[in-house]
Amino acid sequence: MIRQCDNSEVELIYSIINDAAEAYKGVIPGDRWEEPYMSKDELQHEIDQGVVFWGYEQDGQLVGVMGIQHLQDVTLIRHAYVRAAKRNQGMGGKLLSSLRQQATRPLLVGTWADALWAIRFYEDHGFRLVSWEEKERLLRKYWSIPERQVETSVVLADQKWFDARQHP
Repeated sequence: MIRQCDNSEVELIYSIINDAAEAYKGVIPGDRWEEPYMSKDELQHEIDQGVVFWGYEQDGQLVGVMGIQHLQDVTLIRHAYVRAAKRNQGMGGKLLSSLRQQATRPLLVGTWADALWAIRFYEDHGFRLVSWEEKERLLRKYWSIPERQVETSVVLADQKWFDARQHP
């Protein structure tokens, strides 16, 4: 079942994110890895900035989360994580599909350039990498991340975003 998460589940969202983010350890640049990967304060800041988390529930347990954030003229997919023990069972794809149905604006997603599995996941679901120059512009316009993270990340966009670029 896919459902919107509520404020009482912040601790659970935090746990899922940090469990799943272990996959990045040793993959992303060492200077970008932290323990925990996302602090409780960072998570609360993201929620305060308008990230709404949706969850995938299996057998009464929340096992995956994905955020959606409407900003200006786009919608961002943020913080997509499925517990390590539940990966590769289609939950992330179902969450993404659900959030895509909610979005009326072009969709963008950012991820680490070295997280090839994450890039492949989004490509398998209809997203395409934007050019390096466009990535730089988009990350600075829509995300609040350190410059080092801009350097080591990529942005993928849905077809609606590419269509809007051709027909402004």
